[in-house]
Amino acid sequence: MAQKDYYEVLGVTDKATEVELKKAYRRLAKKYHPDANPNNKMAEEKFKEISSAYDVLSDPEKRKQYDQLKQMGQRGYAGGTEGYEDIFTRRGGKGQTFSYEDMGGFGNLSDLFSSFFDMGETTRKQRWGAQKGGDIYAEVEIPFDLSISGGNTTLEFRKEETCPACGGTGAKAGSKLSTCPDCGGAGMISFSQGGFAVNRPCPRCMGRGKIITTPCPQCGGRGQIIATKKLMLKITPGIGDGTQLRLRGQGQAGTGGGPPGDLIVKVNIAEHRFFERKGKDIYCRVPINIAQAILGTKIRVRTLNGKVDLKIPPGTQSGAKLRLKGKGVEEDGSKGDQYVEVVVEVPEKINEKQKKLLEEFAKETGLKY
Repeated sequence: MAQKDYYEVLGVTDKATEVELKKAYRRLAKKYHPDANPNNKMAEEKFKEISSAYDVLSDPEKRKQYDQLKQMGQRGYAGGTEGYEDIFTRRGGKGQTFSYEDMGGFGNLSDLFSSFFDMGETTRKQRWGAQKGGDIYAEVEIPFDLSISGGNTTLEFRKEETCPACGGTGAKAGSKLSTCPDCGGAGMISFSQGGFAVNRPCPRCMGRGKIITTPCPQCGGRGQIIATKKLMLKITPGIGDGTQLRLRGQGQAGTGGGPPGDLIVKVNIAEHRFFERKGKDIYCRVPINIAQAILGTKIRVRTLNGKVDLKIPPGTQSGAKLRLKGKGVEEDGSKGDQYVEVVVEVPEKINEKQKKLLEEFAKETGLKY
């Protein structure tokens, strides 16, 4: 799958200043940092992607090389920056890196293009064989009540689509693609190596056989644009927090007639002001006064399916958990329970008469005060 445009990753234009880059990086890094998103694999990958983009664009020399390679892609290849990170982190030894200017001679340059644009056997398969499209990962937050009852919610996600202006050619409407003069339109060139004739994808047109003379202004020669899509997502009753739903065929388009990828959606459930869910069980806290705790009583308690009566036994202690059997979440044909934690509230202020009565009560029961 093609490397994402680093400017798009940070949400800035290719004219962004160092200050603008740093501001965008800090904002996104704070949002997706692993410490702020524990056990969130997608946030971790997003953080790595942001860090990689900033590492390149914040370095003037790396940014210069990145922009040059991107322009090369716009002139003759839709995926001009694919694999960029692999090239600029390739090691020649401990702590040693090199760039494409370090590569000397046509053979080395051809090897560079081969790894940079994935132009070996994989590219030939992509060009002449069907390839499944990449998966898309997204997240959606739903209300607590919807997670219990089930229903529909709207999901927004970003997806690559064929550029409507150029129809995916990468060339400006009305302009023409010229035949590559190096390979004669074949997309492959032949050269001698070690006494053998070797066929390699043409480094000038990147194996396409055509050269884009005037890139499409809408997609910059990529042939694709990033569009925001909406779809209705069905939520099953009792869905758990962090559940991942796979929507087959809703991912990136395939190549060479291959099937599209899938859309994988992580469902996050918003907190409820009264209920807390743990598996199939529901927990809540209910206040009672000191008389109710000592003498016992009945109170009305809210459940997922309305209010019910709950018996408070005499002498109930603060923090005691009383069970409402079968009042939890229904899942896999069975229901959990609801646990009501009782919180005994003590009056902050009492008058003289009440104080005397409590003193008498303490004496009668042997309580120290």
